[in-house]
Amino acid sequence: MVRFENVGLRYGMGTEVLRDISFAIEPQSFQFLTGPSGAGKTTLLRLILMSLRPTRGFISLFGQDVSQLGKDEISAIRRRVGVVFQDFRLLDHLTTYENVALPLFVQGQEDRTYRPQVVELLRWVGLGDHIHAYPPVLSGGEKQRAAIARALIVQPELLLADEPTGNVDPTLARRLLRLFMELNKSGTSVIIATHDLALMDQFDSAKRFVLGEGRLHIYD
Repeated sequence: MVRFENVGLRYGMGTEVLRDISFAIEPQSFQFLTGPSGAGKTTLLRLILMSLRPTRGFISLFGQDVSQLGKDEISAIRRRVGVVFQDFRLLDHLTTYENVALPLFVQGQEDRTYRPQVVELLRWVGLGDHIHAYPPVLSGGEKQRAAIARALIVQPELLLADEPTGNVDPTLARRLLRLFMELNKSGTSVIIATHDLALMDQFDSAKRFVLGEGRLHIYD
């Protein structure tokens, strides 16, 4: 599903911030991406999402060499990927419901076909009482949950989540992780970037990718 071979990334003429990164993400797999602050976790996710281009090396996504893809092909592949950003990226002029349903609306689906699914997911993540609220009145944790629901609503083939539990309490964090696990069991490959070692220890069956000093180490 995802393959990196000897990937390196530098900004300008500086030293490489990531170097000799090689790994493969198999279909229906689950992995944590961890490492100290500034290690490059978000940068690695951006490389997978193709919002950054590597300085060197080879990257393939869904079996396609990303260096050979045009703009339309990149857009088509991104529609197969769910993303939870650290800055949420909710649209302030849309309600919580409308933000979560937006990917389905963009696909051309009618509201009546997905409304029950969106409402149920919002209830599951604890936002059942905020369906008609707008992002500016939501707390950071509530925005985080809305962003997670938006990423999950399309049942993506690949989910990239950047610190998805950073703004919620430990109980809800475990609940959200179980939701990611259930999504994985239904066929989605999951990559979760986090520094929460205690949380990862509760899901020790997942593979761990550890970034440090620009290099990646993999532990089963």
